[in-house]
Amino acid sequence: MRFFIPVVIFLSVSIFLWKGLALNPQALPSTFVGQKAPAFQMNNQTEAIFKGKVTLLNVWATWCASCQNEHMFWLNLPQTADLQLISLNYHDDKEEAKAWLVKHGDPYVATLFDTEGQICLDYGISGVPTTFVIDKKGMVQHRHMGIVDKTVWDNTLLPLIKKLQ
Repeated sequence: MRFFIPVVIFLSVSIFLWKGLALNPQALPSTFVGQKAPAFQMNNQTEAIFKGKVTLLNVWATWCASCQNEHMFWLNLPQTADLQLISLNYHDDKEEAKAWLVKHGDPYVATLFDTEGQICLDYGISGVPTTFVIDKKGMVQHRHMGIVDKTVWDNTLLPLIKKLQ
């Protein structure tokens, strides 16, 4: 009997850990999908910046290597009239982030700065880069955690954006 209990515990933990290997952290559910995008203030505007156009809200930081890799994708993204790309810079010095965008190119319609991390807390962001798709009514329709590249764009984001437009 003494031998049986440790074997059961070991097998239970092993199965639990093995199942965890199959989890996709980018597919973690977001409580914000289907909800109104949390409001914030930007140049005396609030969530009104999300109304009327499909918006990609890209959360990034200068210290994030993945964000730097993703940045090239955003620079090469063709501009369309019904889509706006808004930047949310996370936990950076505002002036350093502005200088980084000048040096590396600025593909964004607008850039928000969350130096204290409060906006990111409101959005439930647990890491960068993270990109939200927000519809014309200001409702969050999708959250993508991780780098947006051509595969993610073609297979996930673009079909959703076309549907929302």
